[in-house]
Amino acid sequence: MPLHVRRLPRALPEGGQIVRFVIVGGFNTAVFSACYLPLHRALPYFAAYTVGFLAGMTCSFFLNTYFTYRTRPTWRKFLLFPLTQVTNYAAQSVGLVVLVTWCGVNSKVAPLAAALPAIPFTFLVARRMLLPGRGSGHAPPPPRPRDPA
Repeated sequence: MPLHVRRLPRALPEGGQIVRFVIVGGFNTAVFSACYLPLHRALPYFAAYTVGFLAGMTCSFFLNTYFTYRTRPTWRKFLLFPLTQVTNYAAQSVGLVVLVTWCGVNSKVAPLAAALPAIPFTFLVARRMLLPGRGSGHAPPPPRPRDPA
């Protein structure tokens, strides 16, 4: 009896993109932490969080364009990319304040916990921003055949 492999619906992104996105996310978390933790000693936690978030967002833009979605960064994408992060920032900020203020979570680890629920949303929004026309879940057009020369 042959084994049949069920294909995923076209609306789901390429599996490699998800894996690359997770790798980039891990690297961005390291960049964020490298900024946040030292600044946390000198600044209020929310100010340190904001600076770390901006550093991570800049890193995220370049790594996601080159590595995750394999597209070219442009000034237009770079200037619009922060708009895709506004909702992400707001959700994480609310989560951070709730975790620290109401739940008593240590402010050094709370940003990581606040970021987890935003990961799937961030992937989809970044994909849509960085791959215009393809981020809607439609499969990319097939490669054009080369002319034999």
